[in-house]
Amino acid sequence: MAKTGKIAAFALGEKNTAMVNLPAQFVTSSSASAKGQTYSNLVDYANNSEKTSELNNAAITDLIALKEQFNKRGYANRSTAVTETHPIFGEEKLNYDNHDISQLRKQLDEAQANGSNIHELAFSIRGDWLVENNLYDPETQLIDQNKLKHAEQEVAKTLINKGFNLPLGENEKDVVWFGVIHQDTDHLNMHLWFAKKTAETRPEMIKSEGPYKGQPIGVIPLAVIEQAKRQFRKQLMGSQELMRHEEVLREVGALKKEIVESAPENVLTAKYAQDIKNIYSALPQDMKGRWQVGNTTLNSGKGGRMAHANQLTNELLDTIFSKELKTEYRGFKSLTKQYDEINIKDKGVIHKGQRKWSENKDNELRKRLANQLYRHLGQIDDISTLEIDTQMAESLKHIKQHEEAKPSKKTKKESIPQEKKSSQTQPENSAISDNMPRDTRYPQKGASFNKISRLWRQDIRAETNAARKFLKNQRQVEHEKAQEEYESMISRGM
Repeated sequence: MAKTGKIAAFALGEKNTAMVNLPAQFVTSSSASAKGQTYSNLVDYANNSEKTSELNNAAITDLIALKEQFNKRGYANRSTAVTETHPIFGEEKLNYDNHDISQLRKQLDEAQANGSNIHELAFSIRGDWLVENNLYDPETQLIDQNKLKHAEQEVAKTLINKGFNLPLGENEKDVVWFGVIHQDTDHLNMHLWFAKKTAETRPEMIKSEGPYKGQPIGVIPLAVIEQAKRQFRKQLMGSQELMRHEEVLREVGALKKEIVESAPENVLTAKYAQDIKNIYSALPQDMKGRWQVGNTTLNSGKGGRMAHANQLTNELLDTIFSKELKTEYRGFKSLTKQYDEINIKDKGVIHKGQRKWSENKDNELRKRLANQLYRHLGQIDDISTLEIDTQMAESLKHIKQHEEAKPSKKTKKESIPQEKKSSQTQPENSAISDNMPRDTRYPQKGASFNKISRLWRQDIRAETNAARKFLKNQRQVEHEKAQEEYESMISRGM
């Protein structure tokens, strides 16, 4: 990222760059105070001439470190970067006037005096993504600042309430935050600063060891930052882009469900009985009942004592995905790769060592099927009954050949009364069975297979019912929320 020195002259035509970057940083009150820095220096409500600073117009190649921003007077609302008279905004207002800024400065200095950290997160948004989602018109060089600010207001709640072991504020008035939009860089930048006003005394929110023992926790987990980025993107997406995302995800989910539901009837057949017996034999018997793929993938070669069974299971799934479930699996893979392309537009090119979304989804599918199989194999007592099923196809073949080789007695049989025909047919079949070699008789399907299949299907039904119940509850919550909002509007006379 670099400064352009111009308003809303964002770079366009970029490829494989992230839609939103969200680096996070924080400064402790003790380190800031030791350098004579005050949190309130991050804002300034002086007139336009005082907002301009040569320091702020210098070319940069990356986001300015928070610890350096204190010395850049007027950094938050420098005139080269903003178009509004009152560009700073917060939780309740999109444009803070001079009085609001004065109160903001007091609250920031109060937070510093009470030993709280000051946090900053910077949203760097690609110009092409802004255009695609109707947030920026490159011809007029206008951006939809209100929509951007509303999105940051919502994300601020997530970061403040979910970014730590407990909500940062001990009540809704215990956190001070403000934001600003900067337009003089090749990507649009939005900044968010926040701090807890009162002194932190909760043990869960204080470092218990290390060089910063006794100070408030400052690091926000990466998982929360990623959640904030997803929330931010979703709020700003145009309806068409959002529908495209949701449509692909729905289709991926539908195909995954179809594959999972079809798995028992395709895996638990005579054709693969020996494969399953081999998998069972490879499983560590002293861990029976606790067989899991673990924190790895089926084809990684890892997994400790489960590694060999994982490999055999992965090979079995490869076979089924190339034959019985070829159409469904091919569709699943195609759709997940489509979502890879969407992710590259949103998040940037995949770096070395990172797995694509499609790879993660494929691994999840395989792991789910493997764990289901392991769980049900752990509930059978005698795997030897699976051997019966390996003979089934061959038995059918031999019986068919035997029947075709017999001389036809159709005419004679047709003249026999029905009750006699029945009595004569049974001995004939019995003779065939008695004369056939033992390993080619038509056996009943193995009891173990039946049990595994029954348990597997019970699992699928339970998951489906749980998903339906969850969606029903979600719809109820949304309905109640909409009703509350409507009643609130009526009570306000809107």
